[in-house]
Amino acid sequence: MPAPTATTRKFLGRLSLPERNYLADALRTETVGGVLLLVAAVVALIWANTPLSDSYESVSDFHFGPGALGLDLSVQHWAADGLLAVFFFVAGIELKRELVAGELRDPKAAALPVIAALSGMAVPALVYVLVNVVGGGSLDGWAVPVATDIAFALAVLAVIGTSLPSALRAFLLTLAVVDDLFAILIIAVFFTSDLNFVAFGGAVAALVVFWLLLRKEVRGWYVYVPLALVIWGLMYNSGVHATIAGVAMGLMLRCRRKEGEEHSPGEHIEHRVRPLSAGLAVPLFALFSAGVPVSGGALGQVFARPETLGVVLGLVVGKAVGIFGGTWLAVRFTRAELNDDLAWPDVFALASLAGIGFTVSLLIGELAFSSDQALTDEVKAAVLTGSLIAAVISGILLKLRVRTYRALYEDEERDEDLDGIPDIYEQDDPAYHLRMAALYEAKAAEHRRLAEHAGAARDNGDSPA
Repeated sequence: MPAPTATTRKFLGRLSLPERNYLADALRTETVGGVLLLVAAVVALIWANTPLSDSYESVSDFHFGPGALGLDLSVQHWAADGLLAVFFFVAGIELKRELVAGELRDPKAAALPVIAALSGMAVPALVYVLVNVVGGGSLDGWAVPVATDIAFALAVLAVIGTSLPSALRAFLLTLAVVDDLFAILIIAVFFTSDLNFVAFGGAVAALVVFWLLLRKEVRGWYVYVPLALVIWGLMYNSGVHATIAGVAMGLMLRCRRKEGEEHSPGEHIEHRVRPLSAGLAVPLFALFSAGVPVSGGALGQVFARPETLGVVLGLVVGKAVGIFGGTWLAVRFTRAELNDDLAWPDVFALASLAGIGFTVSLLIGELAFSSDQALTDEVKAAVLTGSLIAAVISGILLKLRVRTYRALYEDEERDEDLDGIPDIYEQDDPAYHLRMAALYEAKAAEHRRLAEHAGAARDNGDSPA
C-alpha cells in the first residue's frame, strides 16, 4: 500500500466561510470609503489648482487647539496626526485579527503573503535608492513608495466594475495589512524626533491602564474615548508620531471569540469605527494632503527630479516586480500550487494594483521632506502620478480577465436554496442536496402542469368551430 502523500496547499484557494463573510463586510466599507477618498483627492486637486487656491492654503494652515498642551496645530496637521490615528487604530485591530484568527495565524499559510508583501516593500525602496544614487538625489524618501492603499485600490476596482473572487481580494487585503505593519514600524523608527521621555512614559503608563481596563472587561465608550485622547496627546508630545498610539490601542483589543460570542470585542469595535475611518478620517486627510500644484511644468518636474522619479518608478515598477517576484519565489520554494481557476497574470495584475500607494505614502512623504515644502509638494505629486499610472495599468490587466473573475465571483455568491450560505460551501452537506432535490422536483412538477395546460390549449385551438 503506497504511503499517503501530504495534501498540496493551494495558493489563492477558497477561503473558509467565516473568513469570506468577514472579508466581504470589511471590504464593503473600504470600497465606499475608497470612493470618498477618490472624490476628496479630486476636490483637493481642483481646489488647489484654481483661483481658489489661496483659500485652500488658508484653511489648511488655520491653527486651533489647546496651545498649553502643545496641541495648537494646523488643520492639515490635525488631519495627518489626529484623524490618521483613527485609520491606524483600525489597522491595528485588523492586524491583530489577522494574527490570531485570520490568514496570518498559521505560519505556513502566512509565509507566502508575508514574503510577497515584504518583497513588495523592499523592491520599491531599492528602486528609489538606485534612482537617487544614480541621479544624485536625496535618499530621505526611500520609504515613500513602500505602502499600498487598500481603500484607493478597492475604489479603482469599483470604478472599473471588476468583482474579484474572494481569494484575490483576501490576498490584496493581507498584503495591505502587512504593508501597514511595516509602514508603522518605519514611521516609529525613522521618523521619531527628539524623544520627550516624560511624555513618552506617560503615554506608556496610559496604555497600560487601557490594557488593564480591557483585561477587566470594563465597558463604556465614555471610559475609553477620553483615555484614548490622553494617550494620543501624550504620544504626540513625546516626539513619536501620534498615529503609533492608534496602532498600539488597536493591537490590545481581544480579537479571538469566546464560546457563545458572535463577534469578539475587536471585531465589534472595528465594525463601529471602520466607517468613521474610511468615510471621514482618511478622506479628510486626503482633502488636506493631496492639494498640490499639477501644472504642466510641475508634472514634467515629477519625471525630472530623482526624488520624484524614484517615487513614481517605485510605485509602478517596484511594487509590481516585488510582489509578483516574491510570490513566485515563495510558491516555488514552499511547493504550493496556484489555484486551478487562476493564472500568474492574475497575480501580476494584483501586484500592479498594489502600486496605488496613496494615504500612507503621502504621510511618509510629508515626514521625509518636512523641512522642504516645495519638495514635499513635488513628492506628493509623484505619489499621485505613480498611483494613477498603477491604477491604469492594473485596470487594463484586470479588465482582460474580467469574464473569468465574474464567473468565479458568481459561483461564490450563488445561493439557489436561499438559506443565506453560498452553495459552494455546502457541497458536503446532505441536507443541502435534499433541499436542492426538493426544489428541482417542485420545478419539474410545475413544468409538467404547464405542459399539460399548453397541450390542452393547443388541442382546443385545433378543434373545428
